[in-house]
Amino acid sequence: MIDHPIPYGHQHITDEDIRAVVEVLKSDYMTQGPKIGEFEKKFARYVGASYACMVSNGTAALHLCAMALDIKPGDKVITTPITFVASANGFRYLGAEIVFCDIDPKTYLMDLDKLETILKSEPKGSFKAVVPVDFAGYPIDEERLRELAVEYGFAIVIDACHAPGATFTDKKGRIQKVGACKYADLTCFSFHPVKHIATGEGGAVTTNNPKLFQRVSLYRTHGVTKDPNLLTRIDGGWYYEMQELGYNYRITEMQAALGISQLDRLDWSISRRNGIARRYDEAFASTKSILTPYRADGITHAFHLYIIQVERRKELYDFLRTNNIFAQVLYIPAHTMPYYRQFGWKEGDMPVAEEYYRHCLALPMFPSLTDEEQDWVIEKVLEFTSR
Repeated sequence: MIDHPIPYGHQHITDEDIRAVVEVLKSDYMTQGPKIGEFEKKFARYVGASYACMVSNGTAALHLCAMALDIKPGDKVITTPITFVASANGFRYLGAEIVFCDIDPKTYLMDLDKLETILKSEPKGSFKAVVPVDFAGYPIDEERLRELAVEYGFAIVIDACHAPGATFTDKKGRIQKVGACKYADLTCFSFHPVKHIATGEGGAVTTNNPKLFQRVSLYRTHGVTKDPNLLTRIDGGWYYEMQELGYNYRITEMQAALGISQLDRLDWSISRRNGIARRYDEAFASTKSILTPYRADGITHAFHLYIIQVERRKELYDFLRTNNIFAQVLYIPAHTMPYYRQFGWKEGDMPVAEEYYRHCLALPMFPSLTDEEQDWVIEKVLEFTSR
């Protein structure tokens, strides 16, 4: 019997994290100091990208990518309905027309066969960007996406907010880290408390394109620069220029210090999450009424979420809550939201996503979940499904 709440996700804060933040609080900088640059360099090195730009949250990261790609009103951008609405909103902020693409029934990621059908339905160049989501921590086939991008002329922005530390194997047998941008133009991450790296709020954009990095960095800070290579003139050491209309999407020094500390144990977090997933897999293996997450060979699943599909999902959700287990339903298909319905989207447009939504439930998945807590979750799920 567990007598305390077990959430579906939870931050993991250590004494080292606290010391890192306290050190910054005692320093001369609370924002725009050296820790931000240090975090950017270490994160870029970890994922294997040339550049990383730290920002205030994952939504800001998506919005900055849209700005860097010069998205204009009416530009068509394709994304998945199984995501938090920010994946679409970041491009809608600039007036993009959002086109939803249904999901693969096994991976719950954007179905690339259906994406290709959408791309073929209009002249090449009709779609400005494709924004797949590495949902739950499972990486999209970036290599195939790049082949489609070359043929149909769109930019690739990977929403990897669930997937730092995830990897996939390309056709040549090389292991590629999500965020390395070997095939993508830009990749976005989130450092929300339930994510792998928790900084309260926070996010990142990675890229190998120096021009895109320069634009993301400029728009992050009001469109203001002091870079002497970009200035139109120099009046003195104080001089700066606002060259574009940007935003205040900066991360703070305290967040960066916390992020650096958390990054140091990201590999441990991925390993621990996969261990939790294996215990769930084994416990539910003989239960036909529970569908557990799919994994292909050559994939490192980051397991931000552990999603099962069950019948009587609402009843199971309520039953678990009565037993201090706060599982979550993720996500309500974005195309069914009232805002996007005004553009003609409706139930029935994305049948696979809608079927997924009727059965999905995210069980507790976070590194500090104890074996005792997980055993309680397993016991209660099996108790319900055996009825």
